[in-house]
Amino acid sequence: MRILLYRGDGQIGAWAEDFARVLPGVETVGWQEGEPLVACDYAVLWAPPAALLAQLAHVKAVFLMGAGADAILKFGGSLPDVPLVRLGDAGMAVQMAEYVAYATLRYFRRFDEYEQQARHGLWSPLPNHVKEDFTVGVMGLGKLGLRVVETMRSFGFPVRGWSRTPKDLPGVDCYAGMESLEDFLRGTRVLVSLLPLTPDTNNLLDRRRLATLPQGAYIINVARGAQVAEPDLLALIRSGHIAGATLDVFRNEPLPAPHPFWEEPRITITPHISAVTIRGEAVRQIAHKIAAFESGQPVDDIVDRNLGY
Repeated sequence: MRILLYRGDGQIGAWAEDFARVLPGVETVGWQEGEPLVACDYAVLWAPPAALLAQLAHVKAVFLMGAGADAILKFGGSLPDVPLVRLGDAGMAVQMAEYVAYATLRYFRRFDEYEQQARHGLWSPLPNHVKEDFTVGVMGLGKLGLRVVETMRSFGFPVRGWSRTPKDLPGVDCYAGMESLEDFLRGTRVLVSLLPLTPDTNNLLDRRRLATLPQGAYIINVARGAQVAEPDLLALIRSGHIAGATLDVFRNEPLPAPHPFWEEPRITITPHISAVTIRGEAVRQIAHKIAAFESGQPVDDIVDRNLGY
């Protein structure tokens, strides 16, 4: 068996070493622009160019080195007609839960305000927020979203969830479909987006929907930057309707300078690090799925190209 490894940054050496340990006897090969591709059984990719995708018509499946599929689905009809398989978790769910918990608690416990006070030498205890009034609303209830829901419930926050299709989660108020989105938003104090980027979620959080959130709501985006209409979010923060935001993803990355987000103290910026792929776990997951393909067993996390994830 031969597996193609490709990353846009060229860093495939450690991946090849891990595959050699997990799948002894399997050959891994790379590819460079302008080269013909040797015959391969499977491809494991991140940020491939169109020239490579055009040569993958005969692989059995293409595996992605991440949980998101939007970066490859943008190629549309240029994609090979084979299964596209994304990572289901591979250590990312716990990282995502850590990030969301930190951002929520920082706002809920008013640590962001205490940080500002400390910079000015102020000692001034603030009234505590009431936890019962701090409903955390999680958009996207896949594997990552479910871990976030579980974590926020463990802190005692009221939790609600919104997804494309109906879910039934113990102790969670669940909403489904666009017709219920505004009801979901009206009762959400901390809004967390874990949605995939699709045509339906592009600019989903625009001025009208963000304004539906209650006064003083907070935004945490760890999904894709294009889901949020950036000028609308900034305007609502400056007006005081939205208290602030912690943003890990942006429409253009790296976030360019100048960008008004850099100058807004109520926006906390991180460089797309909320949940990074843990290589060893990713390789083990991909190896397990390759074994399933080879034995004709069902494979999880195959991308539905019509849905976009």
